[in-house]
Amino acid sequence: MSVLDLVLAVCGAGFGVGADRLAVRWPEHDEEFPANRRIGWRTIATAAMGAFAFWLLKQRFDGAEPIVQILFGLWFATLVVGFAIDLDQRLLPDQLTLPVIPIALLLDVTGRNPLVGAELLPAIAIAVVVPIGLFVASIPFGAGAFGLGDVKLLGGVGLMTGFLRAFTGLASGLFAAGVVLALLLVTRRIGRRTFVPFGPFLIFGALWGIFVRV
Repeated sequence: MSVLDLVLAVCGAGFGVGADRLAVRWPEHDEEFPANRRIGWRTIATAAMGAFAFWLLKQRFDGAEPIVQILFGLWFATLVVGFAIDLDQRLLPDQLTLPVIPIALLLDVTGRNPLVGAELLPAIAIAVVVPIGLFVASIPFGAGAFGLGDVKLLGGVGLMTGFLRAFTGLASGLFAAGVVLALLLVTRRIGRRTFVPFGPFLIFGALWGIFVRV
């Protein structure tokens, strides 16, 4: 790891801590989620995600044209903030997910997205079919099993990362969710009816898909 890699990781971790502190204040909380939550495991998890995201930005987009670096950097930042907010409030705000979709589509149709390239139609297909399919499949499990925020998040992920990376990211995110939930159930930290947000796992998966698919 170079000095620049280390600096970016440290800056990302700092951004993650800031995102965690933002999550206790925005969006407006209801009584279920205290606005005075102290630094804890959520802070550590978000700092780790920020460090990974900022480090990954250099690894995958070093040498890309500036507009691509800027847009992916902003997207990675929104993913870290979304990770923090969903961990804290079980919510993915539209302000973080919806703007990604038209921006990603513009990058794709102009051929400037290095992760999608000429594979525009597969990227659009996975951005539409998979989120809607998962949402429909979750309906029998009750409201909130797979939220609309997750649908919008995956729509942006599909358009930003392309078919293979989005598929890899989704599979990785669902696998990580299964492992974590199994451990929490075994240790009785949660019950079978406990609501657990899937957004953080999907966000981890999105970044992991970019990392493992060169």
